[in-house]
Amino acid sequence: MSLESFIEKQYKQKESLFWKLQVAGWLTFGATRALNSFALGDDINFQLIVAVSVVSGFLITILLRLVYRKLRSSNLPASTMVLSIISCIVVCAVILSAIDIWIVVQIYFIDLLVNDFAGRSLYNVFVLLIWTGAYFIINYHFLLLEEKEKTLQAVAQAHQSQLKMLRYQLNPHFLFNTLNAISTLVLTNQSKEANGMLTKLSAFLRFSLVNQPQQKITIEEEVYALWLYLDIEKVRFQERLKIDFNIADDAKQALIPSLLLQPLIENAIKYAIAPMEDGGTISLSVKRDRKILKILLCDTGPGLPSEEEMKKTRDDSSGVGLANTKTRLLELYPGNHNIAINNREEGGLQIFIALPFETAAEGKETNE
Repeated sequence: MSLESFIEKQYKQKESLFWKLQVAGWLTFGATRALNSFALGDDINFQLIVAVSVVSGFLITILLRLVYRKLRSSNLPASTMVLSIISCIVVCAVILSAIDIWIVVQIYFIDLLVNDFAGRSLYNVFVLLIWTGAYFIINYHFLLLEEKEKTLQAVAQAHQSQLKMLRYQLNPHFLFNTLNAISTLVLTNQSKEANGMLTKLSAFLRFSLVNQPQQKITIEEEVYALWLYLDIEKVRFQERLKIDFNIADDAKQALIPSLLLQPLIENAIKYAIAPMEDGGTISLSVKRDRKILKILLCDTGPGLPSEEEMKKTRDDSSGVGLANTKTRLLELYPGNHNIAINNREEGGLQIFIALPFETAAEGKETNE
């Protein structure tokens, strides 16, 4: 829900709540006074006085609401605001008391003393103070809701901006290398290969831009993007780059953040394939284990030679791709994921990722 629609919804709720409480409050006030006068044995004429008092109070407090709205939007100092509210209450209490006195005089043809007027005014001040307190408490509650929503919107936008920044840091070297390879193909009159590489590059970039960083796609779609990327890289590395993908059928529709694996494979090419004279193999295994999606990415490169360098790599120098992948997972699955980087016994590096298994159709799966 956007901030504008939230505020509009809150305004409608506040408006509806005001009228419900306004009607219910004054009806309760009138019923209480009527029952009290009945218990004291007052005549039927006094019930008319109560009815006029309730209607007058209802209308006066609607006027008070309009005045309070003006005061709230005027950005007055706190002391001036309090004095203005107290003045409004006193004036409205005097008006209500004058109406009450006038009705009593008209019905009973008696003269009321100044003390009666003062007592009735104090009573009405007390009633209007309660009404004013309830009015500002409810408005403050809705104001807090709006501020909370603004804060949540700001945090969400910051997270989205951070995720976008992380995503769009991934491709500059790949793009430069690809353009250089295309240039080489053109210079050597390999126009068919250059055109094919351009087509794949265009498809990969379109996929990368259309799918937002916070968006989730299926493993099948992710693998399609990986093949676009790897087909481009195979033009550069030829037989030096070998691929071994093993995607379980029941894992193909699992959802993961878009282009989660591409920077890891880009990292493997940079550190495990490019430096090796004979190249190497990049393996990807994806399978489902009940409500967990398990992803294992391996290469046959030099790996991480020592524990000290492994710790350093985890924090600093494994390239932008691995660090950004960790940050994206932390943002999207806080406390609900696992990523482990280890050397393989047979040589090379392996990256293990465990995520909650979820699909577009069913949402998060439960244990079968």
